[in-house]
Amino acid sequence: MSVRLGVVGWPVAHSRSPEIQNAALAAVGLSEWRYQLLPVPPALFEETVRALPAAGFRGVNVTIPHKQAALAVAGEASDRARAIGAANTLVFGDGDAISADNTDAPALIDSVPFDVRGRSAMVLGAGGSARAAVWALLDAGADRVMVWNRTFARAVTLAKELGAVAVEGAETADLLVNCTSIGLDDSATALKQFPVSADELTRYDCVVDFVYRDTGTALVQAAKARSIVVIDGYELLVRQGALSFEQFTGAPAPVEAMRAALRGR
Repeated sequence: MSVRLGVVGWPVAHSRSPEIQNAALAAVGLSEWRYQLLPVPPALFEETVRALPAAGFRGVNVTIPHKQAALAVAGEASDRARAIGAANTLVFGDGDAISADNTDAPALIDSVPFDVRGRSAMVLGAGGSARAAVWALLDAGADRVMVWNRTFARAVTLAKELGAVAVEGAETADLLVNCTSIGLDDSATALKQFPVSADELTRYDCVVDFVYRDTGTALVQAAKARSIVVIDGYELLVRQGALSFEQFTGAPAPVEAMRAALRGR
C-alpha cells in the first residue's frame, strides 16, 4: 500500500514541492511513497485535513492561506509553531493524532548569510510566513524587526503579538524579507506594489523573497541587478522542505537531490 504526502493550499498549482519531495523520496529509496498537490479552499480545510489519514496520508505541508488554520487543527504542536501562531507542516499519527510544526522559521535563519544577532530586519507581510520570519529573527537575536503590511492594522496586530515594530513604510535595515504574495502572478508589475522602489533596495545588505518564480521575482531580479545578496524562494523551499521531509519519513533529507530537482540540474 502506498504512503501519501502532499501540500495543501489555495491556490496551490504553482507549488514546486511535489518535484523536490518526490525526488527526495526516490533518492532515499521510498518507492511506495508519493507526494501530491492538494488544492483545498479555506472553508473545507479542517474537514479535508482530518480525512487525509484515512486516505493513506502520513503528512502534509501547508501553504497560503492555511498556515494559521493548520496550527488550530493540530492536537500537538512544536514550541515554535505555537509561539509563531502558524504551522506549515502537519504529521499524522495513530488514530486522529495531528502534530504541527513550522519549518519556515529555521529555514530562514539557516539561509541568511550572516548572523542576525544585533542586526535589523524589515519584514513585508502579516500572514503565516511573516509570523514565522518575525519570530525566527527575534528568536535568533535580531535587535529590531519591523513589519509592514498593505493593511496597517494587521501589521500592528502581528507586531504586538510577537514583539516587533509595525511601520507604515519600508525602513532601512540589514535584511529585507518579503513574505507577501506579491510577485506570485505577475513579476512585470509586482515591484510597483512594494513599499520600496528598486533603487531603494540598496538600503539592505540582503534580500530574502519567500515567493519563487523560474525567472526570479521582480524583487529578486532588481536586487541582483544592484549586486545585493539574494536568498530566493527556491532556497527557502528546499530548506523548509528538507526539515518537513525528515519529520514525514524519519530519514535524513537528501538536500542536494532536492536542489537539483528544483533547479533542473
